[in-house]
Amino acid sequence: MDNISTPGSQPPNSSIVEPTVVEAQTVEANNQQNEQPPAAVSGKKRKEVDSRSRVWDHFVRIKDSNNITIQARCVYCAKVYKCESKKHGTSSLIAHMLSCLKNPHSKDTRQSLLTFQAVNTSESSETTVGEIGAWVFNQDLIRRALVKMIIIDELPFRFVEGLGFRMFIVPSRWIISRDILVVYEEERLKLKAFLRETSHRVSITTDSWTSIQRINYMVVIAHFIDSEWKLHKKIIAFVLITSHKGEYLAKALETCLLEWGLRNVFSITVDNASSNALLWDGLKECDSSVKKVREVVRYVRNSPVRLKKFRDLADLLGIEQRSSLCLDVPTRWNSTYLMLQSALTYQKVFESCEESNSSFKSDLGDFVPNFMDWESVSSLVELLKCFYDMTIRISGSLYVTTNTFFSEISDLYCILNGMVEAGGAVSLMGRNMKAKFEKYWGDIDKMNLMIFFANILDHRDKLEYMPTQINHMYGEEKGKPYYDKVLAGLNELFDDYSVPATSSVSTSSVSAAVGSASSVSSVSSVSVGRPQHLLKSQIKKQRLESGSKKKTELDIYLSEAIVEEENSFDILRWWKINAERFPILSKLARGVLAIPISTVASESAFSTSGRVLDPFRSSLTPKIVKALVCTQDWLRLPNTPLCIEENLEELERFEKELVDGGSGRNFDPTLATIPEEE
Repeated sequence: MDNISTPGSQPPNSSIVEPTVVEAQTVEANNQQNEQPPAAVSGKKRKEVDSRSRVWDHFVRIKDSNNITIQARCVYCAKVYKCESKKHGTSSLIAHMLSCLKNPHSKDTRQSLLTFQAVNTSESSETTVGEIGAWVFNQDLIRRALVKMIIIDELPFRFVEGLGFRMFIVPSRWIISRDILVVYEEERLKLKAFLRETSHRVSITTDSWTSIQRINYMVVIAHFIDSEWKLHKKIIAFVLITSHKGEYLAKALETCLLEWGLRNVFSITVDNASSNALLWDGLKECDSSVKKVREVVRYVRNSPVRLKKFRDLADLLGIEQRSSLCLDVPTRWNSTYLMLQSALTYQKVFESCEESNSSFKSDLGDFVPNFMDWESVSSLVELLKCFYDMTIRISGSLYVTTNTFFSEISDLYCILNGMVEAGGAVSLMGRNMKAKFEKYWGDIDKMNLMIFFANILDHRDKLEYMPTQINHMYGEEKGKPYYDKVLAGLNELFDDYSVPATSSVSTSSVSAAVGSASSVSSVSSVSVGRPQHLLKSQIKKQRLESGSKKKTELDIYLSEAIVEEENSFDILRWWKINAERFPILSKLARGVLAIPISTVASESAFSTSGRVLDPFRSSLTPKIVKALVCTQDWLRLPNTPLCIEENLEELERFEKELVDGGSGRNFDPTLATIPEEE
């Protein structure tokens, strides 16, 4: 059906085909508006927005000629990165900001660096374990490490001002000296607190020394055994003194002990230089032969050419060069022993030099040793070896020496008796040495009881051999009463240690009795019907009336069988294991066994101070010398051994390098003598 249109109506598709006049005008107006040129838009520029990125707090903008940022430079490490906004952005800048090692603000945000930190155990001086941690740069720790390096390695203060070392940012030598005093005070307070907390009795060794500055010093060393049964030696004073006389030393020692608050001092060991005369009296009998050997050794060592010829001849004769020729120090008999021992190794070489080298005999003249001289020296070395080994044993610093000292004295007495009975020159030597022995250990009443106490506290000896040893040395008439005196003194010392434990027990018993007084009726009511053990009570009462008493820890210890000798014997380990069985006696043993027999520890401190005050550092004040010597001892490992033997291997290596270098220059033999003991 056809559509019917009414007036005023419009077909459905009329709006698409034939637009109205009003619509056409509107569309035309819009087209004209869109076709207007850009110049018709307002000329006002858009406002520039400041960058709000946090990276620009750490970077400097680098702009081109059009004032556009194209690169950025790190303010810490000066690295340059591209950062155009449309090409690169700031991602690379943010990544560098977080990882820059020189950025002090990124240490909490960047990934930590792992480091292996070595941990030294107390069992061995070698590094055995370690731990992994995060490495963090700390300028104060680096500065502290530098100070410790200077102290331990004995470096001069001007080391930090050297041209090569100034490449690092380090303080001056004046600041280093102040830092050393700071480290000294910190370590002193640590050691003082440690001694106060342990509350163990300490033993003291002291000695005096005159430096290259002609200043008198006194060293004081504390020896003690801690709760873990480890032996310690710590320098607690290196002070200036005005004289080596006893009253001045005593006053300085008293001041030191009061300053450190050490009230539980068990013993004080001082040096007696005249005691070394025991061996020198024996050496005098072979003085002529010793002098001849000394002269031929000096003659060979005095020229690198002679020394090289001597070594070549030794190789030709097939003599294995285990040791180097060394000169002795006149004041040290042990160095004389080492010189003679090394010379005997090359006896055939010396004899061959006499036959093949005409200048050898002409230069030395009557100082060429003959067959009898070598025989005399050989016998002397055999005897001195016993004394040398004995000296090494009693001069140890890492182990207890008090427990074996009485046995060493007994052995020495037997050796001297054997020398006296040998006849000839050895007999004369033995008589002279025994006379000196009698001066120090001949009067038993002058012997220190601690020597015998320590021997009894050695579970390998106890009282097994002591009566026989005392009677052998001093006779039964003097020996038996003194043996009873030793036992009485040990019981008295044990009672002294038992007083604190007994008083504490009795106090607690009294308080417990007072606290339970109100409950007597209840206790008695409970005990009704229980056996009263009347017979046991009567037996106990009879024993108390007859004088019998309960065995003490000392009685139990002495009643047990001795322990057999072992190569891996450790007396401190034994007492550590048995401390629970003998709580009071173990405290007594801790005090007695810590007593040092020799003053080697004090002498080693002077060897250190001698290196601190060398001819190139002789202007150091006593205050800084004390800080250097004491702090070095405190910073070192607790089980660092003292070297009391001469380092002949190092000397031999030095001489070989000198000869192999082809230098024809003469050198002073005293410059290559045995190094000082440490």
